[in-house]
Amino acid sequence: MWASPGLLLWGILWVIVWKGHLSPAFGEGQENVLESLTVSSKVHSKICEHNGFQKARPHTVSILEFGAVGDGKTLNTHAFENAIFYLRSFADKGGAQLYVPPGQWLTGSFSLTSHLTLFIDQGAVILGTQDITKWPIIDSLPSYGRGRELPGDRHCSLIYGENLTDVVITGENGTVDGQGSVWWDLYRNHSLDYTRPHLVEFINSDGILFSNLTFRNSPFWNLHPVYCSNVVFQDLTILAPHYSPNTDGIDPDSCTNVCIKDSYIDVGDDAISIKSGWDEYGISYGKPSANILIQNIHSVTPTSAGIAIGSEMSGGVQNVTVENMVIRDARSGFRIKTAAGRGGYIRNVYLDHIVMQNVSTAFAFTGAYGGHPDDKYDPEAYPIVENIVIKNVVGDLIQEAGTLFGIKEAPFRNICLSQITLDVCGPFKWNCTDVEGIYSNVFPEPCPQFLNDSKQVDIVCSSGYITYGGSLLDEVK
Repeated sequence: MWASPGLLLWGILWVIVWKGHLSPAFGEGQENVLESLTVSSKVHSKICEHNGFQKARPHTVSILEFGAVGDGKTLNTHAFENAIFYLRSFADKGGAQLYVPPGQWLTGSFSLTSHLTLFIDQGAVILGTQDITKWPIIDSLPSYGRGRELPGDRHCSLIYGENLTDVVITGENGTVDGQGSVWWDLYRNHSLDYTRPHLVEFINSDGILFSNLTFRNSPFWNLHPVYCSNVVFQDLTILAPHYSPNTDGIDPDSCTNVCIKDSYIDVGDDAISIKSGWDEYGISYGKPSANILIQNIHSVTPTSAGIAIGSEMSGGVQNVTVENMVIRDARSGFRIKTAAGRGGYIRNVYLDHIVMQNVSTAFAFTGAYGGHPDDKYDPEAYPIVENIVIKNVVGDLIQEAGTLFGIKEAPFRNICLSQITLDVCGPFKWNCTDVEGIYSNVFPEPCPQFLNDSKQVDIVCSSGYITYGGSLLDEVK
């Protein structure tokens, strides 16, 4: 029983009403608010449609046909490589499906092809080998300029794709297990020569669907699409021990039109972290993450955040909607991480209907997050953080409502807080510097940098369209 009776009852009522027609936060006289939210919801929901994916493939083969042995000991890398090479011939014939039956299928890194479905059946586990030489070295990402952990190149993910279109990774709750413990130990012992691999990574690809699977024990970030568009994550379970370093759940990186929904994420770092490149390399590459919808997620992240943006956000992050999320046993609920030198921007972020339980800091924004790729970054490249709406949030067993620390030279602006009730059990409520915004119906009351103005909140924050400067909307004056 993870929630107090009061919070759980509120959550049940919230789900019933939200799944119906309107939220209990909307009272009489709020029809305009409901209309604006409905329009916004319709626009965003298109991101989650599967129109770009081939649902049925005309040709199917089993990994068994290529000599694979599912005993958990035999290395099957060549079987996967040969199967996918064969299936390339069906790309112009509607594509093909590679079927992975029940068993323990040990493998090193392998690459997918376009117009492919990788179907992992119930009882099937694709196991990443713990022989790190079977995870090849590949180029660093241009928007990072080096490996994320170490200068130079990096290890290839277990499942990899580049310049692909129409790829589906699905199944009957099969599993992809990276067996990452060997990588975690090497990282802690400072014994790595290259940055650790992700579990699954797609680069510069379009039309990618992940569904109905479990991903666990990634060496590094679990699912990492980068420079991709039209990516859907649905009905997933993502697991890693809480002590495993940097095992983020899902990290869209310089991606557009991304849907993340109906999933459970319990990992050793941020459940979801939106990124777009690192310092001068991300600024130069200039590819933002945009149009991202996150719905119906349950996260457990004792060492980090349920939802994070950054710290690598130098290409920009905009138009992010998070709805109907439970964040429990977390260090932070919603976190923004950036710093002088990052450049870029974070704007138009909209959080609505969030339940937090046993969270150290509900909202944690920082403009002093350390770490740069090299000494070539511009210390005067200040990020822009603006137009952040947070509404309809309840929290139980919260140690601190918020630590909102902007940058003196570039304050975080246009932050709207509305309909937030947090049961804060720690000695500190809010702590803010170099931020500004408005609020209405927030308990405990936020820092004095926020103006209590319900009229502006009703107009500005409910629509998610924020254009005000200073303390007043020009339209309201």
